[in-house]
Amino acid sequence: MTRISERTVLFADLRGSTSLYEVLGNAEATSVVTHTVTTVARAVPACGGQVIKTLGDGLMAVFDDSSQGLLAAQQMHEDLDQLVTRGRERGASAGLRGLRLQVALARGEIVEMAGDCYGDAVNVAARLLDHAGDNETLITAEVMRGLPLAAQKRFRSLDWMHLRGRAEPVQVHVLGGRRGITDTAATQFGLVAPSIEPEAVRLMWLDINEVYDGEHMPVVLGRSPQAHFRVDDSRVSRSHARLDWHSGVFQITDLSYNGTYVRFANAEEVVSLRRGSCTLHGSGVIGLGGSPSDPMAPTVRFEVLSFLDTVPHPS
Repeated sequence: MTRISERTVLFADLRGSTSLYEVLGNAEATSVVTHTVTTVARAVPACGGQVIKTLGDGLMAVFDDSSQGLLAAQQMHEDLDQLVTRGRERGASAGLRGLRLQVALARGEIVEMAGDCYGDAVNVAARLLDHAGDNETLITAEVMRGLPLAAQKRFRSLDWMHLRGRAEPVQVHVLGGRRGITDTAATQFGLVAPSIEPEAVRLMWLDINEVYDGEHMPVVLGRSPQAHFRVDDSRVSRSHARLDWHSGVFQITDLSYNGTYVRFANAEEVVSLRRGSCTLHGSGVIGLGGSPSDPMAPTVRFEVLSFLDTVPHPS
């Protein structure tokens, strides 16, 4: 039987499972991943939704309304947190302790047929996962409109994003307060408290030189023609990293499998971001898929600008 209806579609993806297979072997790792996905999937029926299918280390579900989908996403994150915490207390491997969850939700008309779902909302939710960092929940504007005002206030806008395989951009929001931000400015190079709030970031690669202010965020760096700042190199993922403006600072989030690396000017240490984030300050280089210490790695130079940087100074 074919059914056409407006639903909220949720995709969830477990990150870090690859390292489990390397550490535990295929049989044990498969058991751990299956158990973890089954555990987080319980949030779907508990919140009034329906699991359509599991996808190895992820799942797809649908809900009648957006509030149900958001509640399920929050419960999934909490359930995984509890699993990881119990694993840490029992001395589980670092691979298990490193598991992270990405969730994306979209809403629209879908076609339900033969136990599966099809439609633009399904495609958008699936592709939106490419732009989610660890422990992030991303939603479209259509999902946002279906949430109570109190829930809407927990999100911040990532503006419009170009998704793979889709011509029109999608307005996206991210749930605040979940992903731990690695503030390298404070934790590795001393407290950085600029007296002037940064207003733009300059990115440079080969002959490309672009300046982006907060109003043009987020900026996706990647190999895809749809990326805002395109770095055409085989080691760079289609959507490799995302640059955001949040709470008066610029933050870069790794979205790749090969990693994003940041080295600040006058610093020898390289900050490794594996699906994590850090605050950009001053200037330096961003390695996409390889450390800036590797002369063959594609590196993007960056410079955080303030308004005074663009105003001529009297001699």
